[in-house]
Amino acid sequence: MSLQIGEAHIFDRGYRRYTGERRGTRGAVRTLIWHSMQRALGMRRSIWAKVLPFLIIVISYVPAIVFIGILALYPKARELQFEGGLQLPTYGEYFGYIASAVALFVAFVGPELLCTDRRTGMLGLYLASPLTRRSYLLAKAVATAIVLAFVTIGPPFFMLIASIMQGVGPDGPGGVASTGGRIIAAGATVSLMFTSISIGIASCTDRKSFATAATLLLFLVTGVLAAVLVESGLDDNFYLLAVLRVPFDLVMRIHGERGDAVDVSTVGIAVTVAAWTVGGFIVALTRYRKLTVAR
Repeated sequence: MSLQIGEAHIFDRGYRRYTGERRGTRGAVRTLIWHSMQRALGMRRSIWAKVLPFLIIVISYVPAIVFIGILALYPKARELQFEGGLQLPTYGEYFGYIASAVALFVAFVGPELLCTDRRTGMLGLYLASPLTRRSYLLAKAVATAIVLAFVTIGPPFFMLIASIMQGVGPDGPGGVASTGGRIIAAGATVSLMFTSISIGIASCTDRKSFATAATLLLFLVTGVLAAVLVESGLDDNFYLLAVLRVPFDLVMRIHGERGDAVDVSTVGIAVTVAAWTVGGFIVALTRYRKLTVAR
């Protein structure tokens, strides 16, 4: 049936039941994770939205590519370490080269995924689906952690594979498995902690610029404060205040190496990382539990 009124047309199409697969909450979470990862990486958005994540990921891989190139051109490059020559970084030291990339990614990914939904009203639509506040945050956290893993796990693993191909990697299957496991454990630890911090801060405001600035300010202030206190002769445990450096020192311990905080116990570093990880998620859950959302 069609009714014409002036230039307008009203069509009566009737009602049809949805006959597709009903995937429930798990399906909604999986879909939101995939959509959030696409948004974080700038997919299906303008070219300008793709520039920053693309550049950050490329920057994180550049040191690995350079070191791999050195190994390809100079197969005995690692032997030179014992002769005072060329110094190649260990897997633990590699994170020192990508710390800035990780910090930038953390500062922009969480706010992009959480703040945008609240400002545009999409949060209400999500919560009108099978998603609850907890499952929504879970999906956002998983998406953030996976995207961060591109920077925290990808480059060291790429370096491991290239080293094996060049014949300078770990000895035997056991050595390869052990090193690979350490890379995954270290990268996952860094990714989880920074995911928690990013989501925790982003849950406190619906403005991306505020959340990004607060995240970068947290890294800067705690780093400077820790350096000043330690350099002034106070207890070395004040090093644990440096939010951006502590997880990377734990990475060194995971790889059996020693970082800058030589006199700080591994247990103290691990507890600090765990506290930041748990604390960020608690802040996010508390904020979203009290948040008023119009559905």
